[in-house]
Amino acid sequence: MIIKLGLPVASLVLLAASILYVAESAEQDILQEPPVQPSSSPFVQTVSAAGLIEAQTENIELGAPVSGVVTDVFVKVGQRVDKWDPLFRLDDRQLQSEAQTRRADRARARADYEHLIAGPRVEEIAIAEADLARATARLQYLKDQLQRVDRLYKEKVVTEQSHIQQQKEAEMAAADVQQAEAKLELLRNGASETEKSLAAAEVQRAEARLNETLAALERLTVRARESATILEINVHRGEFVGAPAQQALVVMGNVDTLHVRVDIDELEIPRFRAGSAANAFLKGHPDRAFPLRFVRVEQRVIPKRSLTGYGNERVDTRVLQVIYALNPAAGEQLFVGQQVDVYVDAARPAASQDSREVEHQELCANGRD
Repeated sequence: MIIKLGLPVASLVLLAASILYVAESAEQDILQEPPVQPSSSPFVQTVSAAGLIEAQTENIELGAPVSGVVTDVFVKVGQRVDKWDPLFRLDDRQLQSEAQTRRADRARARADYEHLIAGPRVEEIAIAEADLARATARLQYLKDQLQRVDRLYKEKVVTEQSHIQQQKEAEMAAADVQQAEAKLELLRNGASETEKSLAAAEVQRAEARLNETLAALERLTVRARESATILEINVHRGEFVGAPAQQALVVMGNVDTLHVRVDIDELEIPRFRAGSAANAFLKGHPDRAFPLRFVRVEQRVIPKRSLTGYGNERVDTRVLQVIYALNPAAGEQLFVGQQVDVYVDAARPAASQDSREVEHQELCANGRD
């Protein structure tokens, strides 16, 4: 009987000892304060959102218009550039050679046009007159020869073949005289209006081809289209870049006034009011509020791209993007791309006396209906 009761009692004692041992050896959870306290809303009613600091002009991402090897990079990160300042340049040796050829073609076309406009030189007319005189003398000589051959042919002294050959030579000499006379007349009259028009068109064509090459040459130097600050450079001398490039080669933007792109969750859109007061807090700096100035509301709800990492955040969230302006105080340094916590005042303004009377009349009218 004692043995039967001893085993259960011993088991209970061992179980109690095990529970006591585990309870004493378990580590106690120590509540620790977070290294940085999270920011809190300064408004009674608020719309909380995440914001991203960006340039006033947004981030302007530049690439290369054509593929090629980068020969020069003219800027550095943080450098201020003005409009049309060069940023980087691609290899332009081939187009430089082509431009020289096109300049030569233009010079030749202009010379031909000016020659037509100026008319023939005195020396050219003298040469044409001399050619005419020589052709006339040769024709006269061949005519005399033909008269003698005619007499001899009638007397059957020369053959018929010699007679025919002499006739053809005289005819060719007459044609040479006509050609020389026409050439002299053409020189004296000068170029026709049609020839002048064709020469002018050739000059314009040469100009257009040269301008085409110069434009292609100018495109190889990528320039700033706005006065801005260089935010990022992803290109170096000697690198081959494609068109389009895999990433932005130069990122720039106007950071004189920073903007904050705020993502308002689609569930909070009904509570949001454009123009309401808003404050931004930097991550890790919850005690410094930056007042925001409303700029605009983007007119399209889009899928959210910037995730904060909060546990209750949904990947498939759609957001309304609102743009605010942020002006840091002197000495405070903010960077494009920093994430901020944004709180927008969601309190509704108190209704005026007139609006309350209108609402009362509408309620009474609805009651009568």
